[in-house]
Amino acid sequence: MSAEHPQKNGLLISFEGSEGSGKTTQIRCLSARLEDAGYDVLITREPGGTEIGEQVRHILKHADSGRGMTPETELLLFAAARAQLVREVIMPALDAGRIILCDRYLDSTTVYQGVARSLSEEPVTVINRFAVGPLMPDWTIILDLPPEVGLQRVRARGNDLPDRMEEESIEFYRAVREGYLLLADDLPDRYSVFDSEQPVELIEDEIWEEMQERYFRRD
Repeated sequence: MSAEHPQKNGLLISFEGSEGSGKTTQIRCLSARLEDAGYDVLITREPGGTEIGEQVRHILKHADSGRGMTPETELLLFAAARAQLVREVIMPALDAGRIILCDRYLDSTTVYQGVARSLSEEPVTVINRFAVGPLMPDWTIILDLPPEVGLQRVRARGNDLPDRMEEESIEFYRAVREGYLLLADDLPDRYSVFDSEQPVELIEDEIWEEMQERYFRRD
């Protein structure tokens, strides 16, 4: 692999998928491979990644006060946390030439609040773009699996903290999965879909192979 940085001003790679899809695991795997190859990597998560964002995360996922949250409020809180993360963390890291691996980005809002919550497409799109400005991912990795499998994985983790998003119905997560696949069909140049029912090591190898094809190999 070439030692040349893949992009002058850094690289933004987002990971998307439903609960239990293995995003955290694959982010760690890709980060380790990139660091071994000499690249400066930053991992972020949404919502979170800043002091403000982590407080918003607690409200969205764990606080009792979030139980009666409306879809519109949820949309705006996710966007607020993302706006802070982009300006406080992601933009400076890109300017420093780092590779950023983001555990969720604006596509999560498009799918979870727009598709699964049935909010109108126009306000979701406008709010998304306002939150991130011009900063779209260079590459988005979608880890796809049936929602039944994902929810079984979540329950097997035995997380002590109740997670409001993980308590949604199976129909909700079917809509989430369909939303991600529709995005990938519409923009195949930005999205890559990986079968997350495969063994972890195989998914890791497939992602690494495509990473090299996209950014490191030269004709």
